[in-house]
Amino acid sequence: MQVIARWSDIPEFTDEAEESRFWESHELDARLMVSSVHQADARESTTITLRFDPRMLSRIKRIARSRFLNYQSMMKQWLAERLEDEMRKL
Repeated sequence: MQVIARWSDIPEFTDEAEESRFWESHELDARLMVSSVHQADARESTTITLRFDPRMLSRIKRIARSRFLNYQSMMKQWLAERLEDEMRKL
């Protein structure tokens, strides 16, 4: 598996099939992913409380560890991506 260490190493794809073939043999360097996550100022964020089933939270943490991410940052990233999808549907 070839590791991508710079965003510029990712080519432009003509279609999803080409992109899929590329990612079958390539993966992003975990440090690249961590450095690309937006770190909000304390003034930009609000603290909330969510209750999770302990097993679900454990699975989320395990996924985050496998990606070398903080689980809360990963969850914020997931929510931001889903929010963008939902906004496109409006």
